[in-house]
Order: sequence, then C-alpha cells, then structure tokens
Amino acid sequence: MKLAVFQSAGGGFSVQERLAKLGDALARTDCDLMICPELYVSGYNVGDVVAQVAETQSADFIKQASALAASSKTALVFGYPELVDGVLYNSALFMDAAGQTRANHKKLAIPPGFEEDHFIAGNTMTLFDCMGLKCAILICYDAEFPETLRKVAQMGAQLVIVPTALNVNWPVVADKVMPTRAFENGVWLAYANHAGIEDDMEYYGHSCIVTPTGGDAARAGLAEEVLLAEVDASAVKAAQKRLPYLKDVAHMVSVL
Repeated sequence: MKLAVFQSAGGGFSVQERLAKLGDALARTDCDLMICPELYVSGYNVGDVVAQVAETQSADFIKQASALAASSKTALVFGYPELVDGVLYNSALFMDAAGQTRANHKKLAIPPGFEEDHFIAGNTMTLFDCMGLKCAILICYDAEFPETLRKVAQMGAQLVIVPTALNVNWPVVADKVMPTRAFENGVWLAYANHAGIEDDMEYYGHSCIVTPTGGDAARAGLAEEVLLAEVDASAVKAAQKRLPYLKDVAHMVSVL
C-alpha cells in the first residue's frame, strides 16, 4: 500500500478551504490511502467552532470528501467533530477509494483542557480492512496509552492510524512514544499532526510513518507537507516473529 500522511497547516482556514487543501494534496500525491490530522474538518484549537461545524458543516464536508476520494481513487482518513443525538464526539472516519464510509472512530480518551469542555468519550475500538491490511484508528491521546495499542494489535491490527493535534510542549510523544508503540507491538503506525500556528497554539508537526521495528519510514519537519511510504503486511509478520511480544504477553500478565 502507498500510504500518505498529510501534515496540513493548522490555523486560519474555513471548512471549505480545508476541503480545497485536501483536494490539492490528493491531486499532487500518488497514494492509496491519505491520512489527515485530528479534527481536520474544523481545526483543533478553535473553541466553540467545533460544535458549530458538527451541527452545520461536517456532513457536507464528508459528502464532498467522498467525491474527492472517488475521483482520485484514494481512500481517506480524517478527523472531524461529530454530533450524534445531541452529543459531540471527536471522531475520525475511514472512507474507501470509492468514497464509501467504512469505519468511524470516536476518541476514547478525552485529555484535560479544551476537549473536556466539548467532547464525550467513545467506547469502541475501530478496526477495518484496507488493501489487504488490517487497520485501526486511535485519535491522539488514545495512542499514548500502551494498553490501547496492545489491544488493537491483539485484535489483529497491522497498521495503526493516529490523527493527532500535538503542540510543541510535547515533542516526546511524536519523537519517542509513537516509535515505541509501533516497536512493542510490531505494527506500522501513521501519526498525522497539524503544522504551524492556530490561534495561540503552535503545533509540533513531526508527523511520521513508523515501521514495525520502530524506525522512521518517513518523518516530517515543522511545515506543511505530505509524507509517503510503502507499507505491507510482511514487515509486520517479520517483526512479530522476531520479537513475539504479543504471544508472550499472556504469560507475563499471568505472573504479575
């Protein structure tokens, strides 16, 4: 699979401008799957705008993104604010290359700060198949818990997709934690962050595609860019055979 991560400039864009930016990224990138950051549709550090977008614009963005996916023959994952029966979720969906929504993940762990004032936590792991790979979505803080990565890996995930909104105060997450999560489970990990400044928040950038052995297949800098890497199931199989953490963890847990 040709995997792309779109590290998009974070702030100062309308929903329609974000759609246009996605279309431009797709037009210039030859890939099978493109991943966008957390709350890509609305922006992350935008306060009450997330609720307004969820109510009035998220559905239209999804409809138009479906047309982009179909015309470019490219599957998509992007974050968006989702309103369900009056409850607001920080969500991310997977749309296949025909433009059909096949999976939708509601963020499991809501961190302190802005998100606590707006979002309710989801309660379901989200896995799906894409071009022969079993994939899972975890959003930002979800992936910082070793238990969540271990759980989806035990459920068969070979590629873990992480839309995120990481600021400059937490470089260790992108630089150290995500490679560790990939290594200790023997899985691919795609970490899609924003770039630049949004209101008073400076994003760290440094999106990455991490191999099942914990190395970088691709890593961004601070500015907007598209990362590309070839990912496959064989690398997962080799990593998990070489270091069988998933097989041996049951015994380790039994003796703790």
